[in-house]
Amino acid sequence: MNLSRATFAGLACAALLTLAACGGEDAATTTAASPSPAVTPSTTTVASPSASASSAPSPSAAVATMSDKKLCESAKKASDEMKAELVAIVGSGKEPSSADFKKILTGLEQKVTTLAAAGGDSKVAAALTKFGAEATKAAAAADPAQAADNPAFEKAGADITAACKKAGVSIIF
Repeated sequence: MNLSRATFAGLACAALLTLAACGGEDAATTTAASPSPAVTPSTTTVASPSASASSAPSPSAAVATMSDKKLCESAKKASDEMKAELVAIVGSGKEPSSADFKKILTGLEQKVTTLAAAGGDSKVAAALTKFGAEATKAAAAADPAQAADNPAFEKAGADITAACKKAGVSIIF
């Protein structure tokens, strides 16, 4: 049982590190960047209500939908935060409890799902949504660590890794 928890903790750290490998939240500062032409069509199709209230519609529309690269960078930041939380628990000398894993997975799911919503219909956003759904399932289980140790969860992480690699961000989920 202890080996199982240690294995899961290792897998959870790897998943969190993978998410962490894509962090950063500076979408507002690079709203008019043209190096990512694939993002431009989605940017114009997913405008938030706040975009019409803004005095500069073009930057507001660009902020409404994050580029895949920014999604990956932000997901990395979220992963770093969750990984730091797990490392703090383990570093304190105690074994992470089911409640600890539930809290970590729930927090990660919330951040990933929020990012996915900001990504429109991109492949990265779809991968983040899928990962969020798997994290939700694992967090809801009686033993979240054991529940997250499954092929669907691993595949969701691998899908994020692949989508972020295509976006130019090297991460491992």
